[in-house]
Amino acid sequence: MICVSLGRRRHSALKQAHRDLGKLNPDLVELRVDWIMSRLNVARLLKKRPTPVVVTCRREQDKGRWSGTEEQRLAVLREAIIGGAEYVDIEEDVAKSIPRYGDTKRLISYHNFQDTPAELSEIYQRMTECDPDVIKIVTMANRPADNVRVLELLKSATVPTVAFCMGEFGIVSRILCGRMGAPFTYAGYSRAGEMAPGQLLWDDMRDFYRYDRITPDTKVFGVIGDPIAHSLSPLLHNSAFKEVDFDGVYLPLRIPPDTVQETLQEYDKLDISGYSVTIPHKHAALDFAELPDAQAELIGASNTLFKADGKWHATNTDYDAIVETVEAGLTTFPADARGIAGKQVLILGAGGVARAAICAMQQNGAAVTITNRSPDRAKVLGEELGCTVVDWEQRGDHVCDILINCTSVGMHPNVSESPFDLPWLNESMLVFDTVYTPENTQLLEHAKTRGCATASGLEMFVRQAARQFELFAGERPPMDFMMETLRHSLSSATE
Repeated sequence: MICVSLGRRRHSALKQAHRDLGKLNPDLVELRVDWIMSRLNVARLLKKRPTPVVVTCRREQDKGRWSGTEEQRLAVLREAIIGGAEYVDIEEDVAKSIPRYGDTKRLISYHNFQDTPAELSEIYQRMTECDPDVIKIVTMANRPADNVRVLELLKSATVPTVAFCMGEFGIVSRILCGRMGAPFTYAGYSRAGEMAPGQLLWDDMRDFYRYDRITPDTKVFGVIGDPIAHSLSPLLHNSAFKEVDFDGVYLPLRIPPDTVQETLQEYDKLDISGYSVTIPHKHAALDFAELPDAQAELIGASNTLFKADGKWHATNTDYDAIVETVEAGLTTFPADARGIAGKQVLILGAGGVARAAICAMQQNGAAVTITNRSPDRAKVLGEELGCTVVDWEQRGDHVCDILINCTSVGMHPNVSESPFDLPWLNESMLVFDTVYTPENTQLLEHAKTRGCATASGLEMFVRQAARQFELFAGERPPMDFMMETLRHSLSSATE
């Protein structure tokens, strides 16, 4: 069950928002009456309410907006109880001064906006002595492992308990708390009315993460990186899970670079089955794995971790995605020239994707040359992987059959830039740009103008995600659906 939080400055606006929300059939709505700026009339808000409610009047010390006296605030809570609200949120330090009355359930709450304290068990035990129907513990996650401590507390709860963490690190606990036994979680109604740091929107919780379908049997996956908020992987995988009716959920998991090993070990307690891995964690993921495959070891990095037979396996799905994308692009070449073997390949860049592209092309028989804006990085990578290096300023002089851009040049918002000038392109080349925002980069537009075959980063991104989906879900990925989902998301973001 999801409790949707509502806060408005005027009674009429709050009642109207509640009526509008009621048409969407939420299970429970939190009325944040501390947001009301005029003289508060709780009875007016409860009259003809369209849904069951939790009445909350949060004081300033708990990041609320109540500006009256504490005596007045406690009177508001008592008024809500007398008015028959389904739940009233009462802070644990004042709970014993507000007696039980009627059928209203007592939600005894503790909030900590600074951290997740070490004494969680002691706090919980203290709250069980406040005559609760439901206990609510919400803390700030300053590191990913804080989620584990809160969810472990939830699993051992002796009273119905809602417990999760706030902040970007806390998203995992907001989504998984029901799996651990929480009777409900909280979500916002609109971005304009965020009630707490890291709070997700109700429609995302309901439709995107399918919160109410998450059970102890649901498989949990996620993407790890830092930063992670921009990642499109949760959209792609959750949409694909829903499309094929797979019982899984996929989460964005921000992990600071210096805590990867520790966090992944802690997250084993949450029974997570697999991870997509993005920058800057691809090398750390390889180190974490017990059984890296040949591709991951060859590239020296992993973009995928998955658990099988109780052990963590590592692979790099970028490798196959690059090969498949290039092979698809070569289908427009004459029949006797469609293979990668024997081709001259020029790769722009010296980062993680460039490493995967070099290995993929070399292993399929191509001769690889690399160039990079930072020459020292190109030199180191060239020596490590045994490929030719040319200066960035001379990249247009190098004759190639396949050009692969692995830099960020041309990525949104710098969509007018290209890493390779138009006169250097010719119709005998395949031009592959790993940038996928936008799908049609300036480089690809120039390539089409010159009559080149082209391949897009969007194709590669979907292919690598589809291979991950297959490893995670154990079934055939809905490729066309995934492609259209990503394309629609990117087009909507730029409108």
